[in-house]
Amino acid sequence: MDAAAIHQALAARFPRAIEGFETGGDPAVRVRAGDVVAVAAHLKSDPALAFDCLSNQSGVDQPKRDAIEVVYHLFSYAHGHALAMKVGVPRDRPRLATVSTVWRAAIWQEREIFDLLGVEFAGHPDLRRILLPEDWVGHPLRKDYVEPAEYHGISTKRESLL
Repeated sequence: MDAAAIHQALAARFPRAIEGFETGGDPAVRVRAGDVVAVAAHLKSDPALAFDCLSNQSGVDQPKRDAIEVVYHLFSYAHGHALAMKVGVPRDRPRLATVSTVWRAAIWQEREIFDLLGVEFAGHPDLRRILLPEDWVGHPLRKDYVEPAEYHGISTKRESLL
């Protein structure tokens, strides 16, 4: 099944949850934040879709839209088809339900998004920083992030290797 047919099937099943379809780059279905778990569970459990693999989950800061976009790259080993699912959350209160109950791989990937962009995943079994120390201030992948000059007396400035 191609991405356009998957979008049509999802839009018929979840008419209020599916906000759009993007064809540029990886084909992507835009999903309303409040419906992410229901749509994810359907994408995995429906035999015609069978998206059994969350191959990547990432976040993108979109300050001009005042949003952070969480992107899920899905793959079905049974059918060999792929799809991206995009969910936007507000920058000032980025909160989204975890999909770790659907795909266990999300546990680590959501921790990275939390650490680097500040998205809180409600219901996550172990939401804490994964790359930076627990007392680090801020989220480095935000476009307005300013790196501190030092951390616990250690300079964060580095000389160019070039």
